Amino acid sequence: MMIEKIKTGIPGLDEITNGGFIKGTNVLVTGGTGTGKTIFCTQSLYYGARDYDEPGVFVTLEERPDDIRREAMQFGWDLKKLEEDGKLIIIDAASSKAGVPTSEPYALRRGFDISTLAQEIYKATKEINAERVVIDSLSSLGIRFESLTAIRTAIFKIASLLNDLNTTSLLTSEITSRNELSRFGVEEFIAQGIIVLYLNEERGELKRSLVVRKMRFTKHSLKVVPFEISDKGIVILPSSGI
Repeated sequence: MMIEKIKTGIPGLDEITNGGFIKGTNVLVTGGTGTGKTIFCTQSLYYGARDYDEPGVFVTLEERPDDIRREAMQFGWDLKKLEEDGKLIIIDAASSKAGVPTSEPYALRRGFDISTLAQEIYKATKEINAERVVIDSLSSLGIRFESLTAIRTAIFKIASLLNDLNTTSLLTSEITSRNELSRFGVEEFIAQGIIVLYLNEERGELKRSLVVRKMRFTKHSLKVVPFEISDKGIVILPSSGI
C-alpha cells in the first residue's frame, strides 16, 4: 500500500520522520511546560496552509485566539491573513473556560461540551476542506471533566472524529516526567505518531531536544536530537547528525 506523506513545516524534521507526517494520521506532540508544543503545532499548521495548500483548523483549549495570533506574529506567521484567505480557522474553546465572552466566529459560547466541540471541528473542517488540524491541549480536558473516565471518553471521541475526517492532526499533551508520554495515560493509544519535546538543564543552561518516539507505518529516527526556537520558529540543529 502506498503511504502518502505531508511536509511537517519544521526544518530538519522531515529527514527524521523519513519524509514527513503520514497523511490522515493523528500525531501526539507531548512534553513538559515550556518545551515548545504550541509553537511546534502552530508552525506546522501555518506552513501547511501557506506553502503546501493544506488548509488547517486550530482548536485552542488553553489560550485565547488573539494570544495565539500574537505569539505567531513573533515568528512572522500572519495567521489573520490565512484566516481572511479561507486557509485557516481558529476555534475558541478557551474563552468559555475562563467565563469571558468571545467575538470569534468559531467558538463554544454555552460552556464546554465535547459534542458541541466535535460539531464545531466538523463544521470548520468541511467549510475550508481542511487537511490539517491542531488540538492544543488535551491536558486542558482535566479541568472540564470530573472523572478520568469522562476525560478518556472525550479524548476517544475527538480522535474518532479526526479519523473520520481523515485529517492529519497534531494533538498536544503536557507531561511532568520523562517516564510518561501523556497526562491521562490514553493519548498515546489514539495516536499513530508520538513526538516528545524535552527541556533539560545542561551545565547551567536549558537545552531543547526532541525524539520521534513512535510513527506507525514508516521508518524513522529514534535519536534524541537538539532543536532551537529561533526568530523563524523551531529548527532541528545541524549538529544532530541527521
